Amino acid sequence: MTRGGGADGGPAGKRPAASSRLPATLWRATGTALAGIAAIALLLAGCETTGDGVRSEGSAADSPVPSRARSDAPSPSPSSSVTYKKVDARALLRKDPKVGAEVKKTLAKPCTADEYPIDVTYAPLTGNKTADVIVNVMTCADSVGIGSYVYRKGAKGYENVFTNEEPPVYAAVSKGELEITKQTYKTDDAVCCPTGEDVMTYHWKNDRFREYAHYYTDYSKTGDGTEPSATPSED
Repeated sequence: MTRGGGADGGPAGKRPAASSRLPATLWRATGTALAGIAAIALLLAGCETTGDGVRSEGSAADSPVPSRARSDAPSPSPSSSVTYKKVDARALLRKDPKVGAEVKKTLAKPCTADEYPIDVTYAPLTGNKTADVIVNVMTCADSVGIGSYVYRKGAKGYENVFTNEEPPVYAAVSKGELEITKQTYKTDDAVCCPTGEDVMTYHWKNDRFREYAHYYTDYSKTGDGTEPSATPSED
């Protein structure tokens, strides 16, 4: 199990299968170290900008991202008017009054060495000139998502414009929108094997995120031709 170091330390544990391609509007910033050859490749490559406009610092390939947390669908290239600015995500969370005590307790000390279970993504979600900061916090023991947040740059610094602290939860970006994934468990399900998955999509409107789509996937029916149900949300 590996975790990234520094203020933007990456998460640990195994992720369920997810697409290897990130949306093109997404700048991803994590501090997770890769093992073996992947670690050597990362050290040689350093900060990399891929051909589809993805800015990447490290990798979170071993992190616990739900299976629909990232989309294969291509998105428009990043706008030149949106700037990317790396932030100290751990410090941002610890001083935020909207962040719960349990999450702050998790961030009080590293899981190992100076490695914290934080996953950070930068993407233009709110129409701002500075890319928004999407932060996920996991538990050290089993990498369960316990908090997902979005911070928007304002005149007085970064403002918390979205919070979800109902585990297991994970925030990502899909087609330029905020996507929240929550795996669902029955009482006898192991942490590794949830029964299903809820995916909620949010759009920024009138200075807040509004849910406009809700999908549920029952893993027991996956592969039998059953499509996930979609529940539109009203503003």
